[in-house]
Amino acid sequence: MSSEGSLTLDRGLALLQAVADSGEQAATISELAVTIGASRAAVYRLLVPLVERGLIWRDGAKVRLGVGVLRLAGQVLPQLREAARPVLRELAETVGATAHLTVAQGDQAQAVAVVEPSWTNYHVAYRVGSRHSLNAGAAGRAMGLRPGGDAWASSTGELEAGASGVAAPVRGVPGLRASVGVVSLEPFDAREVGPRVAVAASRLAEVLRAAV
Repeated sequence: MSSEGSLTLDRGLALLQAVADSGEQAATISELAVTIGASRAAVYRLLVPLVERGLIWRDGAKVRLGVGVLRLAGQVLPQLREAARPVLRELAETVGATAHLTVAQGDQAQAVAVVEPSWTNYHVAYRVGSRHSLNAGAAGRAMGLRPGGDAWASSTGELEAGASGVAAPVRGVPGLRASVGVVSLEPFDAREVGPRVAVAASRLAEVLRAAV
């Protein structure tokens, strides 16, 4: 690829990311131009192939993500679940609690992979696709932890009465904001469970980085 073609690709990807980062508020052409450091004319040119592929939807001067992104995401999630399953299985069996991988979707946390322990008399049934605020529960708050600070987050009774959770962020995977966690109806000893969850999150990050 020529240096000019590489620059165009980089700007196109930056534009797609800028539209995604605008969230529910559609971005304008002018705002996108400022964000990616390009002229309005350049933004219009970059939008053409993205619109044709359904990745971007234009409504006059407003720009939003297109449904084509959902098709791409639909291909990514099964691969993400497959990569996470062995790590979650080991965590669930070791801790004796339901383990899950949760990703950020805007201001929501969504469970995309769940593994239940095989040997417990009872455990939490946590549904894939469950959503809650990033500000509630261990899984959401763990994604906001800063490197060098707390390694995990814990919660009790925030999402469901009597349920306790411990979660750790998955760090260092480009484009992914996620956490690995466990949830139980029994209180956790966070000092014991927290390090195990953090190790699982680190292991999953290694697996995902190797797959990139």
